[in-house]
Amino acid sequence: MGLLNGKVALVTGAARGIGKAIALKLASEGAAIAFTDLVIDENGKATEKEIAALGVKAKGYASNAASFDDTEKVVNAIAEEFGRIDILVNNAGITKDGALKRMTEDQWDAVIAVNLKSVFNFTKAVQPIMWKQASGSVINMSSVVGVSGNANQCNYSASKAGIIGFTKSAAKEMGLRGIRHNAIAPGFIITEMTGVLPEDVKKEWESKIPLKRGGTPDEVAKATLFLASDLSSYVSGQVIHVCGGMNT
Repeated sequence: MGLLNGKVALVTGAARGIGKAIALKLASEGAAIAFTDLVIDENGKATEKEIAALGVKAKGYASNAASFDDTEKVVNAIAEEFGRIDILVNNAGITKDGALKRMTEDQWDAVIAVNLKSVFNFTKAVQPIMWKQASGSVINMSSVVGVSGNANQCNYSASKAGIIGFTKSAAKEMGLRGIRHNAIAPGFIITEMTGVLPEDVKKEWESKIPLKRGGTPDEVAKATLFLASDLSSYVSGQVIHVCGGMNT
């Protein structure tokens, strides 16, 4: 008996990386999975098959999370196809790092649009569905740099800090309908994005982490499962750090 049997989860940016790990984890506990990515290419189709192999309904949708209209259309299509949406994981995100003195307006706007505006877009689109159901769990992927900041990531840090403020406000606004909002702040997680970093940079990061290692996408997915399930039925408006003790 899975923790999420009979539930439908929507995970954004889930064709690969942390989003994919989250989709697989929720599916392993019985949730039907709808996921989005900018394109559903061979990689996305492979992810769809991998999720479906766990015995649940799974479908990938091409959608630009930064577009309000795109998001409304895809959420309506998912609601029609799956019948309900119980869990929303706002995971879509990009980086365009650089020193503030050299950062362009385009670098700023792109990161804010994909990372922060997408959370508004999807949360607003699923709100009427969850409101009608009088239940729901929304999990927003922030970051430790949204709490503590990081040099050369003013755009990314601002977007992830904004997610925390949005999460806390939405939790207060929608709690009366049993809709919970929480955020996860991952630390140094080994993904394709961080895997390209030079070894000395990785070692420097790891030296600052009390557990002395980077985290895995699966470890972020476990925290997401907790927040998605009734194990966290009285947890709302919180930020859970999955960072090996880096931010304490």
